[in-house]
Amino acid sequence: MKITLNRINSDYLFECTNQSGNKILLDNTSQPDAKGISPMESILMAVAGCSGIDIVSILKKQRQDITSFSAEVEGERVQVDDAKPFKSILVKFFLEGNIDPKKALKSAELSFDKYCSVSKTLEPNVAIAYEVYVNGNLVN
Repeated sequence: MKITLNRINSDYLFECTNQSGNKILLDNTSQPDAKGISPMESILMAVAGCSGIDIVSILKKQRQDITSFSAEVEGERVQVDDAKPFKSILVKFFLEGNIDPKKALKSAELSFDKYCSVSKTLEPNVAIAYEVYVNGNLVN
């Protein structure tokens, strides 16, 4: 796996490109004219995307009919010397459709406990929690 990063303006805007040619823009979002996402926001996006792919894949194999899938991710940061790494992350998944709530919850559990490489990378230092909502109801 390899990406390239190129500065594309005279400030902090970077274009990141993967081996397939897909791109995202990273920027210093403390600047008023930021045109990209911050690197820390990209970590939250990566957690949601990685686990989202896992959950959809698992539920599709179980023939669950997902008509809508979204997530919200919140990260809490802590000051460590001059850096502010994540201390904890909460991921909320919102699924709609003809879905067995227990299967949806189990798919999230499998993602975070076994499959999601992003959360596994963060796991030793960041507490990651999740909630699953199916058709508007929190699944316990």
